[in-house]
Amino acid sequence: MKPIFDWSFALEILPTLGSALVITIQATVLGMLVAVTLGLALALLRRSRLALLRLPTAFVIEFVRSTPLLVQMYFLFYVLPLTGVRMSPLATGIVALGLHYATYCAEVYRAGIEAVPRGQLEAARALNMSPWRTAVGVVLPQAIPPVVPALGNYLVAMFKDTPLLSAITVVELLQQSKMIGSTTFRYTEPLTLVGVLFLALSLIAAWGVRGLETRLQRYGGKR
Repeated sequence: MKPIFDWSFALEILPTLGSALVITIQATVLGMLVAVTLGLALALLRRSRLALLRLPTAFVIEFVRSTPLLVQMYFLFYVLPLTGVRMSPLATGIVALGLHYATYCAEVYRAGIEAVPRGQLEAARALNMSPWRTAVGVVLPQAIPPVVPALGNYLVAMFKDTPLLSAITVVELLQQSKMIGSTTFRYTEPLTLVGVLFLALSLIAAWGVRGLETRLQRYGGKR
């Protein structure tokens, strides 16, 4: 009688899953870099006094948040090339993840910015500081540290959304396990390893975010 979980087979397929894991991590890290950078820009634009900037930004944020990530991936992969813009499947997935989560990060940033005491802004105006210097030197250093845990949650959520990349032909971790299963007719080992790897990396990411939060709090205390 064959065992339910074959350790020798698991060790045999581990390198193959590891190569797919690299793609999963790459998509998550690069997608999150896009999300936190673009999200901050969207948050600042949404708080602009100019309606010409504020209203279109608000529309884009609400539109992207209200449509499924998978639909956005399909649009970027199948429709966007019709306009002449072509990207590799992995690049398309990274852009889709980054754009989608940037809208959520924008709302997190906005909440952090609005939590900064109004007296800080009034003091900056009294010192005749420019809007750019006020944002960079006064508002953002106080607004970003408190929202790091929320941004970390989106990092973990993005990591768990990477299996959607298989819909646009990216062979990420879960897709690789399914391919192994369809070839060997053994799904227990690859799917179990995928679950363990996702759990381990999610815990590592959460631990890293908590460490960053602690360091930012210490830095803020010294200031």
